[in-house]
Amino acid sequence: MSFWQPLAQLFQVPWGDYAGNLGEGLLRTLAYTVASFVGAAILGLALALMRLNRLRIVRLPATIYTEVFKNVPLLAIIFVTYFGLPSVGIRFSVFVAGVLSLVLFYAAYLSEIFRAAIAGIHSGQNEAAHALGLGRATTFGHVILPQALRLALPGTNTMFVDLLKSTSLLVTISAAELMTRAQLIASETFRSLEVYLVIAAIYFAVCYPVSQCLLWLERTIHDGIPLSFGRRRRLRLARTLIQAGS
Repeated sequence: MSFWQPLAQLFQVPWGDYAGNLGEGLLRTLAYTVASFVGAAILGLALALMRLNRLRIVRLPATIYTEVFKNVPLLAIIFVTYFGLPSVGIRFSVFVAGVLSLVLFYAAYLSEIFRAAIAGIHSGQNEAAHALGLGRATTFGHVILPQALRLALPGTNTMFVDLLKSTSLLVTISAAELMTRAQLIASETFRSLEVYLVIAAIYFAVCYPVSQCLLWLERTIHDGIPLSFGRRRRLRLARTLIQAGS
């Protein structure tokens, strides 16, 4: 009885009354995560290509950007974007400011992952593609990039999960995501320990399956299993033709 009584006293928040708020906060968190990751991946790939360019005038801005945003805290970027820029006449909504902050921060790290992956492709791949008469754009899009994405997948997966957790920092600008909802519930119920334990459990319940799914995707790609139905169909057709010919 002495063990269960403190545990029963710990969980006294009427969670049924706040389920809708938590659901909205979780959806908002996922929206921030997806929008920010897509933007960061696109910007990170552009920065990686700039850093691999032979021209110094192209490499230098990307290098400066990467080094600056890798060594500035994400919280500082959020504050500058949402609280600092309005002082010079640039105002963003909470959602845009949050997404922009996450994009700027994570693009720097993703650019390093993409740059290392692209640079890790053997130069013979380029030479073979050119020998077949493929142009530079076709060679990059159909030969280099698919192999580079395979190499970049482990680091990219880690960044995605880390970005999902980092959306909690947007509580500082009242972004209405999961941690902001938790803060409001804690202020209403005065049950901070219970509230934040439950929120931590929700983050784990979201992040762990996502990380495991991404790990499965990584293993599937490394095993050479096609992901699209079209490629699987062509692969089965090729196997059938090989067996018929033998």
